[in-house]
Amino acid sequence: MKVLIVDDEPLARDELAYLAKQDSHVSVVEEAGSIEEAAKKLAAEEFTIIFLDIRLDDGNGINFGKQLAKKYPRLKIVFATAYDQYALPAFEASAVDYILKPFEESRVKEAIKRVWASSKPAERSVQLSQAANPRMSVTFEDQTRVINKRDILYVEVNNGDLVITTKSQKIQAKLTLTKMGQLLDPQDFLKVHRSFLVNLNEIKKVEPGFNHTYELTMSNQEKVPVSRSFVTDMKQALGM
Repeated sequence: MKVLIVDDEPLARDELAYLAKQDSHVSVVEEAGSIEEAAKKLAAEEFTIIFLDIRLDDGNGINFGKQLAKKYPRLKIVFATAYDQYALPAFEASAVDYILKPFEESRVKEAIKRVWASSKPAERSVQLSQAANPRMSVTFEDQTRVINKRDILYVEVNNGDLVITTKSQKIQAKLTLTKMGQLLDPQDFLKVHRSFLVNLNEIKKVEPGFNHTYELTMSNQEKVPVSRSFVTDMKQALGM
C-alpha cells in the first residue's frame, strides 16, 4: 500500500514515516509539508492511505479531508494529530482512524491494518503478487523487456528518466520510481534516496559521507548515495 503523510512538522513526519515503513503491507511512503503539496502529490499518483494532521500552516486538515473524501473515494483517511478534541468531526469527514501524537507503533500498525482489512481481496492479491513475482516487464520506446528482479542492482531517476541498472545492462523504462517500488519485494529492495532504489543483496560496502549521509558501493563498483532521511532505514535493513 502507498502512504502519504501530511504534516507541517518535519520531525513528526519523519517519525510517522519510520513507523509506517515497519509494516509489511506498506510499499511506499511519501511526505508533504502542506495541504498544497499534498494536493499536488495526490493529483500525480494514487495513494491508499493519507495520514493527515489537522492544524496545518496553510489550512484545516478536516476541511481538506472532506474534500478528499469526495474527490478520491478510494483514499483512506487517518487523522494524525496532537489534539484529541477533533475526533468527532474527523470521523464525520469519513476518517477510518484517528491517532494521537506522540505516535505509538502499535497504533500506527492498527490503523494500517484497518485499511488493509477493508481493501478488496482482489486488490490485496494483486499487490502481493506483483512484489512476489520474480520477473517484471518494462516498456520503453515500444520495446518490452523482461527482467529477472534478482539481476537488478539499483534503480535511479536521472533527468526525469527511470534507469534500471542490472548485472549486464542499463535499461530505461516508462515507470515512476514509486511504481517501480511497488513491483519489487521490500525484503530485497529499499529506497535510499528520493531518486534511488537499491537491491540490498548487491550492496558490498557502506561508507559515511558528508553531513550524516552515506554512500553505497554496489557489486558492479558503482556508487549510490543515501540521503539523511533514509539512513535509519538503510541501517536497519543492513543490520547496522
